[in-house]
Amino acid sequence: MARKVVNRKVLREQVEAAEATEKAAKKAPKKKKAKRKSRAKEPVDVRLRLFWGVFNQSLKRVALYEFNQKKQAEKKAEALSASGKSPHFVKKVKEVIEE
Repeated sequence: MARKVVNRKVLREQVEAAEATEKAAKKAPKKKKAKRKSRAKEPVDVRLRLFWGVFNQSLKRVALYEFNQKKQAEKKAEALSASGKSPHFVKKVKEVIEE
């Protein structure tokens, strides 16, 4: 019995036609991604005011003075250190101004 002869040109045309239809399907218009909105919160302006604080050794605030009253704060710290058991010191304190 004789074998059937395969026509390679016809097969090649069929494969090329199938590839062309796949490419046409892939070239469908793509949707552009929507730009994501920022989730970050807008910064809030916080106003601070500076004070002098008198603190004990365990960082507990004992007294609070205006910024221009540093000498009075230091005197208070020296008086508390002399009379008390633990030393006291003066440190800057920032507090929020609420309007």
